[in-house]
Parts: sequence; C-alpha cells; structure tokens
Amino acid sequence: MDNTVLGISAIIVIYLAGMVAVGIYFMKKNSSTGDYYLGGRKLGPFVTAMSAEASDMSSWLLMGLPGVAYLTGVADAAWTAVGLAIGTYLNWLVVAKRLRRYTVVAGNAITIPEFFKNRYRDKSGILVGLSAVFIVIFFIPYTASGFAACGKLFSTLFGVPYFYAMLISAIVIVAYTALGGFSAASTTDLIQSIVMSVALICVVLFGVKTAGGVDVILSHAQELPGYLSITSIYNDGTAAGYGPLKIASTLAWGLGYFGMPHILLRFMAIEDEKKIKLSRRIATIWVVISMTVAVFIGVMGLSLSDGGMIAVLKGADSEKIIITIATLMSRSGALGVMMAGLIMSGILACTMSTADSQLLAASSSVSEDLLKGVFHLRLKENSSLVIARVTVLIISVLGVIMAMDPESSVFAIVSFAWAGFGAVFGPVMLLALFWKRSNRQGAVVGMFSGGVMIFVWKYLIRPMGGVWDIYELLPAFLVAVVLNVAVSLATEEPEREIAEEFEKAADDSYEL
Repeated sequence: MDNTVLGISAIIVIYLAGMVAVGIYFMKKNSSTGDYYLGGRKLGPFVTAMSAEASDMSSWLLMGLPGVAYLTGVADAAWTAVGLAIGTYLNWLVVAKRLRRYTVVAGNAITIPEFFKNRYRDKSGILVGLSAVFIVIFFIPYTASGFAACGKLFSTLFGVPYFYAMLISAIVIVAYTALGGFSAASTTDLIQSIVMSVALICVVLFGVKTAGGVDVILSHAQELPGYLSITSIYNDGTAAGYGPLKIASTLAWGLGYFGMPHILLRFMAIEDEKKIKLSRRIATIWVVISMTVAVFIGVMGLSLSDGGMIAVLKGADSEKIIITIATLMSRSGALGVMMAGLIMSGILACTMSTADSQLLAASSSVSEDLLKGVFHLRLKENSSLVIARVTVLIISVLGVIMAMDPESSVFAIVSFAWAGFGAVFGPVMLLALFWKRSNRQGAVVGMFSGGVMIFVWKYLIRPMGGVWDIYELLPAFLVAVVLNVAVSLATEEPEREIAEEFEKAADDSYEL
C-alpha cells in the first residue's frame, strides 16, 4: 500500500471513527423507543433540513446521477433532478407542517404505520401490518444499494475484493445506527451533508482545472449529438429522442417524496413547526445546487475520459466517475491526497446518511408496528430497545446478501425502491392529511394496489416498450389514488371522532 492510499485511508478512518463516536454519544440519551426512533421530537430547523435531504440523496447523488449524465447526456439526469427538486419543495410546503401536527393529535404516533393506524382507527391491524411489510420489502434493496456503493468505493480504492469492502462498510453503518438511533442518524446526516458538499466542490474545481476550463468541457459536450439537449439522449455516438411522455415519466420521481418514510420522519421530529419554513428554504436550496453540480460532474467526467486524462468507463462502471477523478487528484501531492480523502468520505457520507435512516425506519416497522401493533406484544422499554437494535442487524444482513453482486447498478436499485415507497405511501399520506372523507378501507386498497402495480408495471408492462416505457412510479401512483378515492366513497364515512380529529390537525390555531 503506497503513501497515497495510506493518506486517503487515514482520512476515511478518522471520518468513520467520528460517525461511530456520535452513535456512542447518543446511545446514553435514548431512554425510550420514542427517543430512539424520533429523537423526542427535538430536532432544530437546520438539522431537520439537512438530515432530511442527506438521507434523501443517498449514494446516487455522487455515483448514480453523475454516472447517468456521463453515459447518456444531460436529459435523463436533468429531468430527474428537476422532478426531485420540485418534489422536495412541495413536500416541505404541503406535507411537513400538517404531518407534524397530525401525528401529535393522532395519539402522538412515532412511526408512519402507527400514524395510519391512529388516523383511521384501524383495530384490525391490517393497515399497520401492510405498511410494515411494504417498508421492509422496499427498504432492504434500498439499503443494499448503499452497501453496494460503499463496496465499489473501497474495492476501487484499495483493490480489495468487493464483498469484503462492502461488508466492512455495512458494519460501520450498522454500528452507529444501532447504538445511537434517530438522534445519532440525524446528527451524522448533518455532518455528512457538509462532507458531501465539500466533496462536490473539490471534484468540480479539480476537474475543471484538469480539463482546461468550463469552455473546453462544454465545447466537447456540444460536439456529441444530443448530449446537452434536454429533448434528446446520447447513446454511443448517436442521439435518440426524449419526448414529452418520457419527460413526464422522469419528472414523476418527484411524486416519491410524499411516501418516503425516512424523510417524513424528519417532519415528525422537528421541535417547532413554526421553523419548518426556514427548513424548507435550506433544504430546497441545497438540493438544487447539489444535483446541478452532480449532473455537471458527469458531463465533465466524459470530457476528461475522451481527453485521455482518466480511463473510459462503461456500463455500471460509469458510477465510479467521481472515484476515478479523486484517484487522479490524489497523484497531485499532499493537498491532492487530502482532497481525495474528503471526496471518498463524501461518497461514504451520502451512502451512510441514507442507509442509517432506512435501517431505522425498517426497524421501527418490525419492532413497533408488527410486534406491538399487529401481534400486540407488551414489551418494557429496555426490551423494545434491544429488539429495535437486533432488527437493525437482521435487516442489514439481508441488505448485505442482496448487495453481493458487484455488477448491480446503484441507480437502478434506488429507482425501484423509490417508486415502491412513492406509490405505496404517497397517495395514502396525501389523502390522510388533506381529505376528511378518506377512510380505512380506501387506505388499505390504495396502499395494496400501489405496491402491486409497481411490480406489475416494471416486470410485465414496461418491458413491452414504446408508450409503455414509463417509470413505474407514475402509473402506480395514479392507480393508488383512484382506487383509494373510489373505495372511500363507496364505503361508510369515517366516524365523527375521526372527523373531529382531522379538523383539529387542520386548525393552525389549535394548541398542541
């Protein structure tokens, strides 16, 4: 191992040790499952904003998104980024405050399934059980994508086998998440969002200088047919159409925000609902800037490849573009080694910030919603905390098993899991918060149909191509909304008690 790799390794080790230290610090502050899963609803506006967006971005911000731009040009990556930016803003504007209020009014719920149970007075346990099952189904591959990203990073950097690199990364993530819970995850997410920002800046500054300037990068991209167009997609020297239907399908990424449990939990945990406006501004600005920079890095990376300064990357290897640039940077002296270490830590940061939140959300679904809500187990707080931590471990093991294939695409895995959550929980969440007539039967049918349609569209309909080649989130979301509304209208109205509770949550003057 040469001095360059040793220097980068030292920075990464210091970073990882810091994350574990945060977990140990908050371990002593978790006296109940409410603290462990929701931080006692004491998050400040800045931590809320940055932890929500860091947990949102995941490994695809520094690997998936630049990789797509590198391979296919601006269109696919840019429209995805636009959809996500709009979805981020609307989620904070429309959902955040109402969800914060409603979860307190509805029995002080600390998980999303528990909120649905309390909102609809679901004594049968069907709604809670269904929610928990879908959370586990879609969070395991989502977590696996994070482990895979870490494995690619370390295997590329150190030349070690992918599996062992991925396994070590998973162990660190599990350690601080299982120890410190929500507070540790939120605090580390704040730190990780800063590290991610620094990494993006370092890559751009170095890449632009190495390529010979922004003008050189853009002029090179302009020579490639359809590469910079938002209505065409670049495909190995040729341009293919990127029409209105495809654009609408890609923009549908934004719908996913309304159903992301690990993001919605941040809204529930903010200390003061009056500070949500500040959080919204911070979150939106950071998301827009970070995704714009990520897309540009893909464009810049192709210029560096075609200029012979870095290797040409094919297929799933395109997701290693930032790692490749950081490796080149590390050869430029001590400062380059330090910057490369920060960039590698940034890739870890965006991966870990999402994986920890996903593990907690999945763990809460099993320990709180399934064991207590469905099977009605009565557990002491200490026993609940032990089960919560064991659940994190079990889900992590399943994620490791799914991430064993080094050829798996981070972007593809995230895309599927994102669609699943958006279709299963998005329609139910919006109708639960804003439509008083919505009832339990409609919520159950809407949730189930959204989840089933994700699989049907992705594996049976979308492969037919043509007009059917639409991102599965859009049709599944629409089906779930329509069936939720239709079934609610065809069945009995909610009880008077439920309607009164809805009105309390909608009344901003009502003191919590």
